[in-house]
Amino acid sequence: MLHEPKTFEAAITANDFSSEDYCGTSYAAKVLGLSVATVQSLVEKGEIDAWKTLGGHRRIALQSLNAYLAKHSPQLSRADLHPKHRLRVLVVEDDEAARDLYRCHFEEWDLPVDCTWMSSALDALMDIASMRPDLLIADLSMPGVDGIEMLRTIKRNQNLADMQIVVISGMATEAIAARGGLPPQARMVQKPVNFDWLQGYVTALVMANAKWR
Repeated sequence: MLHEPKTFEAAITANDFSSEDYCGTSYAAKVLGLSVATVQSLVEKGEIDAWKTLGGHRRIALQSLNAYLAKHSPQLSRADLHPKHRLRVLVVEDDEAARDLYRCHFEEWDLPVDCTWMSSALDALMDIASMRPDLLIADLSMPGVDGIEMLRTIKRNQNLADMQIVVISGMATEAIAARGGLPPQARMVQKPVNFDWLQGYVTALVMANAKWR
């Protein structure tokens, strides 16, 4: 019998809930040395505890990952599972090819980054308050709710005030200004993406994250 992951509502209302105690399937797969599909199968079988966000993204309990490693691969180091050793990143990009490009680069960098990929600003707005990423990387031109509307909404959430924001877009500066501009803490980078710069930026955040948490 397949195990149905805990719901978002059950997790978020728990007294001991903390977004730092959970990670995404990609990061879990990297830690365990398994494919994302295998991790998803372990979740469905109940061998690893997880819950689903409102947008349908799985969040996996770090404590459960530790228990699985202790049982099946006790020789592996579990230091990176500690919250201070990983940077939580949310990438919001509606273009599938662009998301795949981001994913390939993040995997090549081999940094302790727990990255979640979303294809719409609406999905991000549904889940970002519970996920509380350290870094948001977002496009602006997206169908439906666009990136500017998303950032305007996020700006009103004080719980996300410390989140770093990198906007990577081809939208003209004048067009952005005409829409009210970006939040003061947002860093604007024009497309195409300079992945050497982005790697350096993410690496610096990883180091600062481990130092100050």
